[in-house]
Amino acid sequence: MDESFNAHGSDRVRVRPRNQIEMEIGGLDSNGRQFKNADEMWREEVGDSQKKDDWYRNGVGYWQGVEASMDGVLGGYGHVNEPDIKASEAFLNTLLTDLFPNAGRNQHLVALDCGSGIGRVTKNLLVRYFNEVDLLEPVSHFLDAARENLAPENLLVSGEHKAASFYCTPLQEFSPDTGRYDVIWIQWCIGHLADDDFVSFFKRAKAGLKPGGFFVLKENLARSGFVLDTEDKSLTRSDMYFKELFTRSGLNIYKFKDQKGFPDELFPVRMYALTTDTWKKIGTSRPKRHANRPGLIK
Repeated sequence: MDESFNAHGSDRVRVRPRNQIEMEIGGLDSNGRQFKNADEMWREEVGDSQKKDDWYRNGVGYWQGVEASMDGVLGGYGHVNEPDIKASEAFLNTLLTDLFPNAGRNQHLVALDCGSGIGRVTKNLLVRYFNEVDLLEPVSHFLDAARENLAPENLLVSGEHKAASFYCTPLQEFSPDTGRYDVIWIQWCIGHLADDDFVSFFKRAKAGLKPGGFFVLKENLARSGFVLDTEDKSLTRSDMYFKELFTRSGLNIYKFKDQKGFPDELFPVRMYALTTDTWKKIGTSRPKRHANRPGLIK
């Protein structure tokens, strides 16, 4: 690993440092310490219940000391908001066209914004496409700012589009209402979950999707293995690491797209559209899929 490290951001856009998760891929932490695999790192960080409690408490504690502003949640990189939203919107439009071709024709769409922070993604993107958006954020002063930012008088959308519910709850403790959401959007927050809680979260969250609903995960990528931020207690995983966790969670990649237009010193960022759908094969013919459902990337 020849990467240097410097971390920024609650929305967790992150300056890049240059597991025995069915593979022996090592990683390093923000102090340059190397680990043989993810199991070694997780045993040290969350190896017993007290350590795991400390991991999550310290993670939230870090963000409780961050200003509830655009620059605050983006770690001084507030200027990446515009390219971030632009890329996310293009990706979301593609997905909605594929999956919800009749959207807008008396179809009431609902989204969940996980790790919502001050409501940045909801206000600039989700509330324009969904009739209702629920926000999930464990840092109370961020959520207070989101309530203000998303008050009806501060939104440039009709009254048929609104921020509906605000949950001050961490991902690892949240269980959605059954069948409420068309889309669950998870951006720059999943790195705070240990692997077992990552899998448990998605398994619970799947029950919150409507039939045909899907997840969007937008996250920083390590070049290989992982990078542990010892300050805010989060993990930047590689694409291979994510794919192993998706498999364990019972999820399939429908599409993915890399973020463009970010400063070179930041980690690469990738958007994944994830579905619970699986291929159905008939004889030796090509795999078939349900109408209006995504194909899968192997």
